[in-house]
Amino acid sequence: MENCLKESAVMKTHLDWSAYEDAGMGDAYADIPKHGGDFGKAVAVCINSRLCEARDADKQLMCPSFRATGNPNLSTGGRVRMLKAALNSDDPDASFANPELAEAMDLCVSCKGCKRECENNVDMALIKAEFLAQRLYRQPLSARGRLFAELPAWLHKWPQLGGLARWRNASGLLAKLGERWLRIPGDRPAPAPETQAFNESDALAQWADLPVNPELPEVTLLTDTFSRYFEPQVAYAAVAVLRAAGYRLHLATPDDGVSDPERPLCCGRTYLSQGLVDKARAEAKRMVDSLHPHVQAGRIIVGMEASCVLGLRDDAKALGLGEALNEIADKTLLLEEFLARETMAKRLNLPLRAIPDQPKTLIHGHCHQKTVGAMKSMRRVLKMIPELDFEMIESSCCGMAGTFGMESEHAELSTQMAETALMPTLRENPQADVVANGFSCRHQMRAHGDNRARHLALLLRDALDAPADAR
Repeated sequence: MENCLKESAVMKTHLDWSAYEDAGMGDAYADIPKHGGDFGKAVAVCINSRLCEARDADKQLMCPSFRATGNPNLSTGGRVRMLKAALNSDDPDASFANPELAEAMDLCVSCKGCKRECENNVDMALIKAEFLAQRLYRQPLSARGRLFAELPAWLHKWPQLGGLARWRNASGLLAKLGERWLRIPGDRPAPAPETQAFNESDALAQWADLPVNPELPEVTLLTDTFSRYFEPQVAYAAVAVLRAAGYRLHLATPDDGVSDPERPLCCGRTYLSQGLVDKARAEAKRMVDSLHPHVQAGRIIVGMEASCVLGLRDDAKALGLGEALNEIADKTLLLEEFLARETMAKRLNLPLRAIPDQPKTLIHGHCHQKTVGAMKSMRRVLKMIPELDFEMIESSCCGMAGTFGMESEHAELSTQMAETALMPTLRENPQADVVANGFSCRHQMRAHGDNRARHLALLLRDALDAPADAR
């Protein structure tokens, strides 16, 4: 079988690691493992400085699981040491099944902090995706893993799943059955889709009468699965803000030539996080085929969910999708990044006013926002709202980390991460408004009893001089 660890100990990788082809070459101290090829080189870029084990670094993101537990195996360096040992063994397949290594990789929350903060930018999140793909050769994906991976497709095919999620949240018996059968913690609410998903035609029609400034760049808004199904008000608010600023707005929809053209676009993040690389590649290719014409027309791709935008700008480059993906990655920005860039270019004319009776606003950054440096953009955009008093929450990962906090075996550690800084700060400021652009971050706060968090787009919509319909 191709793309797996074979009995001959020759490692066939699922992701494209050619970007590391020259990493460590000519360096006698690079300690490149004897198996794994370019994947091994990606692991070996770690220089063992142990910066990832600095638990007292308040403004540092990595490594959330290490910071919560103090276990050195759960730092980037600890994982690298165990991965090197596995790749240097005579039987890498057996070594990859080592329980300590399996636990260390399982408890990596793919925050991408090491990709930004490590001196040599170890990309442990992508390494974990390869590890999970290798593990699927030895053991099949669980029913829960399949449920999480296929969520975007299932929400399109069976919208009634939203009713099932709401029923589960209201029924203690169903929640307990879900914990027993799927290992989804029964004491935490499951994200429940809205009854009406985001609708592109409605969104554009609502603001069709607003003028377009032909001097501004054209924008294509990329609606992610979470904004489409779970919090469509975020997508509607983003449309309102961009149209109020005078941008000619397009909404990303599947190109006629892609597979299943009626199904909304998906970056493939949910598949990649479960190790289903081939399915992630297929989803990313649908995205590339549909977005490339927009980029060729000179439009900027703007997204609302950091994990999806980073998926396009970074992780998808390891899926072997060619130059078209690179062109899209270069033109894809988060909403706050786009608005900040337009402000600096002196093109943004967004009519904002002070929000009446607006309390102090706390800002929590999604891990992937921090990874791409977008918190500076958040600051710049927030300063555009007159009289807004805001403060950044200095914290590492919230602990939800995609589906991590919705997995029973991780629930306790997920709470430990939330309690290191995030939840105590929220409790200390019970009257504050809370902005958190990550869907998983907002859900983590709600799962721990705090329902205040909302996306930046909603705050900006409320600050529009002619307030938009809340939808």
